[in-house]
Order: sequence, then C-alpha cells, then structure tokens
Amino acid sequence: MTCKTTLANGVRILTHQVPHVRSVAMGVWVDVGARDESEEEAGYAHFLEHMMFKGTKRRSAYELAKAFDAIGGQSNAFTTMETTCYHARVMDTHLPIMVDILSDMFLNSSLDPEEVENERPVILQEIGMLEDCPEDFAHHLLEKYAWGDHPLGKSILGSPKNIQNVRSEDLLTFFRKYYCPSRVIVSLAGNLTHQHVVDLLAPSFERLIPGPGRAERKTPVLQRGVRVTARPIEQVHLCLGAPGLAITHEDRFAASLLTTILGGNMSSRLFQEIREKRGLAYSVYAFSSGHMDTGMMGIYAGVAPSTVETSAELIHKELKGLCTEPVTLEELEGARAYTKGNILLSMENTENLMVKLAQNEIHFGRYLPVEETLARVDEVTQESIMDLARIAFGEKHFLVSVLGPSDNAAALGEKFGMPMKEACGEKKS
Repeated sequence: MTCKTTLANGVRILTHQVPHVRSVAMGVWVDVGARDESEEEAGYAHFLEHMMFKGTKRRSAYELAKAFDAIGGQSNAFTTMETTCYHARVMDTHLPIMVDILSDMFLNSSLDPEEVENERPVILQEIGMLEDCPEDFAHHLLEKYAWGDHPLGKSILGSPKNIQNVRSEDLLTFFRKYYCPSRVIVSLAGNLTHQHVVDLLAPSFERLIPGPGRAERKTPVLQRGVRVTARPIEQVHLCLGAPGLAITHEDRFAASLLTTILGGNMSSRLFQEIREKRGLAYSVYAFSSGHMDTGMMGIYAGVAPSTVETSAELIHKELKGLCTEPVTLEELEGARAYTKGNILLSMENTENLMVKLAQNEIHFGRYLPVEETLARVDEVTQESIMDLARIAFGEKHFLVSVLGPSDNAAALGEKFGMPMKEACGEKKS
C-alpha cells in the first residue's frame, strides 16, 4: 500500500508499506541536480552532498557515523544530473532513530568551514580518479561530446577550479536557493505505517523555508560526428550515442526492450556476435539514459586497437538489421521475460521500492503500480521496436566517441554512414 501526504510548505512524504519484511529504507530526495547549477556553481550539488555527512549543530561527523553504526544502519547519498538523494536503511525497530539522524543531516548541516577544507582534497581526488577508469571516462566523454556546452555535458563532480574556490557560505547559499520545500520528497518503504512516519517527519520538515528554486531547464540537442581522445592505454574504448527518449516518454518500454535485445544481456545480439562468436571484446553492451526532457541510446565496447574498425562494422551491421527487419518473436518474448523478471525481483528490496516511489513522484506525479508497468511491457510489439530503431539508429544520427590509442576518425565515420569531412578527431595527450 502506498500513501502520500503533502505538508503545508510543499514537502511531500511518501510511504510504501511492506508488512512482511523487517527493514525500512528512507530517502530524502531533492528534485535538483548538476544540470541545474550555473557555470559558477558547477559541482556544488555534489560537494553539498558530501558535506551533509560532516556534522550538524547536534552531532559531529564522527557522531553521525557512530549513530548509524550503533543501529546496524546503512547510509549513503548520490547526486545525478537531475536529482540528489540522501538515503539509509535500518531494521524496522530503528525507524525513529533513522528519521532523526537523516532529518538532522539534511536540515541542520553545520557546513563547518574547517570540514569544507578537509573535504576539498577528497573531491579533487574524486575528479582525478575519473580518468583512472577508462570505461567510466569513456562514458563521461560521450556525454560531454553528445551535449556540448549544455549542463548535461558537464561532470557532476564540477571543475577543479570551482572546487578549489568553493566556501562554506557558497554551499549554504546553494542550499537555501535550490533546496526549497516544493522540490523535496521524503520516501520510505518497508515495515511501517504512514501516519507514524508523518508524525516523525512533519515537525522537522515543515520548518523548511521556501527559496527561489531552480530555473526552468533547457533541452539540449544531441551532437553528431566522431570524436577521438588519444590516450596511451591498452584498449580502445568505443562509445556510440544516438537519439534517445525522455524518461517519461510513452515509448520508453519499447526502448527498454530494444536495448535488451541489442546488448542488454548475455543472449543479446552484440554480446553474442562480438564477444561469444568472435572474441573481440570482454565488455560490450547497449544502454539507454533518460532525462526529463531528452535522452540517449548508446553502445559501449572495449576492444583491441587492431580490431576497432572490425568491431565498429559489426555494431553498425546489427544496428542496420534492427532498422530493416523486425526482431524475432523469440527475441521479443525473451527480452520481455527478462525485463519483467528484473522488475519483479527489484520489488523484493525495500531500498529499490523507496527509489521507485520517489522517482515516480518526480517524473509522473503519482505512483505507478507494478501491474501497470508490466502491462505496458506486454504491449510492446515487434513493429514498435523497429520503428524506434529507425528513429534512433537511422543513418547519420550517431555520435561516436573513441578513447585510447586510435585516431582513425575518418574510417569510423565511414562505418556509421557519416561523410569523412564530418568525422572530427580530437587528440589529447
């Protein structure tokens, strides 16, 4: 059973009662992320996320950590392009304590200047670590080139310059500006009762003062062409981006099945063709990333430098096949069963339920019952998948990002149907 209460200031409290479990998961969500920052604020949302664990007016950073450890709790936080979340999970008997700790962290963070100085090098190291993992860095480059100067093309971590210069008062101003009540959602799932949760949360969260909030978001245009970032590493990391769907789009279920059939599991076309049959890659997969107003469908493959063009040709062949012939009924039913299985299995975890509850509220303004989602998956047809493939993977729609010891941009451009003059290589040492 799901319930919702909106406090007088606009804070929304959502619960999903699961009586047969012994855990409760809680998340304090803010409908604000890295894409909402100004150029000068880039990285502030992520920095503020770190600072929430660094002490409040009542508890030091050590005391916050000790309080969670004392009840066997798990706590963490994350920042995305569009949301920020502070979350925890505990035994149901410790619900009041968890609510008290998370509420204190979120509403009463001290943002101590000394703690800001202590955390600054940690975040700078986090920025530096990005290039140490080529696969992660390859995805970052794809986003950067896909969205260009738009905030979606920036790193969630921010720029080293901003992180070097940010002060405690800057983070406090950011909190007061963006963390307004109408953008705050508190979601909980597990062995609980809704009214008990509201009674625990309301006294603290109803005191949150409204602020100006985030500006209206602007929709970017996906760039195309070929971008090469040269690095002296062992593999070539090939990423391909194509027009995708907004996270609320009616065809999102077809997109999910299309991604699964193309490269979403071990029986998918790309995995079978590139890894199993030819042994060209250890890691190869398709993915779909959606935002509130846009999205991208993509493919990743990590291959040897000598097999880049062959791998690209095989990827293009699979994409062309999706555009010209319907997927088989066997493929469709397999992807459908795989997707529905993942959805149902995720429902057995209270943390997943808490996330689903909040994301449904942010994206749709209501809770989407699992039965409704499963029904929409069942509605996807072979024709709808092919229609979507034609839109996403039609000729000359691609952005290709290459990371590694390769600079054959023109050849890769030709593989994906782009004229040589549009294959723009960018080398970096």
